[in-house]
Amino acid sequence: MGYLFTSTLLTLIVILDPPGLIPVFLGLTRHMSRVERNRSALNASLVGGGVIALFAVFGRQILDYLHVSIAAIQVAGGLLLLLIALELLTGKGSPDTTEEGTNVAIVPLGIPLLAGPGSIVAIMLAVQDASGPAEYVVVGLALAAAMAVVYLSLRFAGQISRVLRRSGTTLASRIAGLLLAGIAVQMAANGIFGFIAVPH
Repeated sequence: MGYLFTSTLLTLIVILDPPGLIPVFLGLTRHMSRVERNRSALNASLVGGGVIALFAVFGRQILDYLHVSIAAIQVAGGLLLLLIALELLTGKGSPDTTEEGTNVAIVPLGIPLLAGPGSIVAIMLAVQDASGPAEYVVVGLALAAAMAVVYLSLRFAGQISRVLRRSGTTLASRIAGLLLAGIAVQMAANGIFGFIAVPH
């Protein structure tokens, strides 16, 4: 069980990439107060963890029922991230996506940055490898620990913001937009290759 917990936790942390989320989080919350930013960090962690947990329990049934493949989720997630990346690069984010803490926490932080194709697939595979209720609980604990790490990273992003000041935060948001665009294109490309690889 210790190996299952460790492997699941490390896999999720690598996929979620808490340090890499910080510049994106700072860019999306640059107009928020400290209280709003902290609330967004908590809400994003809860939303992301909740969606990942939902797919851990019902993932296969949901995808099969909707006739949706993992490749389709990758393409859709990539397109959504690309739109957000363009907003970060141009600094033309709408109020609905850059100033409302709840909306930012849901999209794009909670979905698809946290609860994206990578984390969803990883948790579904971990559940598939688990045998018995005890190991299912271990997978759940690993998910909770990973989301706690994400929350702490985002929670203290405010201190980083004060060090960077406004100009530094703007620069970080532009860099984050460029990196996010690359992630988005790669995610969509993986989905397209997934479609090609599946025999028809």
